[in-house]
Amino acid sequence: MTTMPTYFISHGGGPWPWMEDRNQHLAPLADSLAAMPSEYPEAKAILMISGHWEGPEYAVMHSARPPMVYDYYNFPPETYEIVYPAPGAPQIAEQAADLIRDAGLPTRLDDKIGYDHGTFVPAYVMYPQANVPLFQVSMRSHYDPAEHFELGRALAPLRDQGVVIIGSGLSYHNLRMLGPDSRVPSEAFDAWLTETLALPAAQRTPRILDWESAPYARICHAKEDHLVPLFTALGAAENDTAVRTYHQKEVFGGLTASSFRFDA
Repeated sequence: MTTMPTYFISHGGGPWPWMEDRNQHLAPLADSLAAMPSEYPEAKAILMISGHWEGPEYAVMHSARPPMVYDYYNFPPETYEIVYPAPGAPQIAEQAADLIRDAGLPTRLDDKIGYDHGTFVPAYVMYPQANVPLFQVSMRSHYDPAEHFELGRALAPLRDQGVVIIGSGLSYHNLRMLGPDSRVPSEAFDAWLTETLALPAAQRTPRILDWESAPYARICHAKEDHLVPLFTALGAAENDTAVRTYHQKEVFGGLTASSFRFDA
């Protein structure tokens, strides 16, 4: 079987595919997500690391039928009735937990957690029929870049078994600085990120791990929960080539956002 790619995607804001105005605004993002399945037609399952699930260890979603988590606020009532009925992947989840444990990292299986919007929103655009197994692995709350990179290295063998590893966050995430104020910092950070990911692995890895040295780093990610999924996606494809799959300016009135694929 072909080795699956990994991704770091910008997942947009809230339940945007179900909101006509936001869906039109984020049409380039929708196009990029919808195109992803054609890039790995042999995929057996999707493993998502979302910027919306963290805890004291690396929890692994284990349910065969995960419920929904509506972790967004002040959106239309109907968006709290969305159901994305993709099956879970409990057997692969058990294997993922074993790989994490074998790497010396703390883990547990979680039979109760459901799909958060960092997962079900992009998954819906990718697979509107909800016909591909989907499960999540949490971040750890300390956000340590090197350890989340190690998580990716641990999970990398799943790529040879048809599992696509996707880090779902945002290349810019500062909800207190949207609109025109986000334009300069997001453009600068996005340019740094694109340039850095294009480097050979020996240069790319240490530079990504030192992300706080990037221009406007702590303005673009005052809290780095939406950047951390990148570390795991890249750790699982450490020596692979980066390709920018989505790039949009003036998102939400000013910011620049991008997504990337990593493969051989």
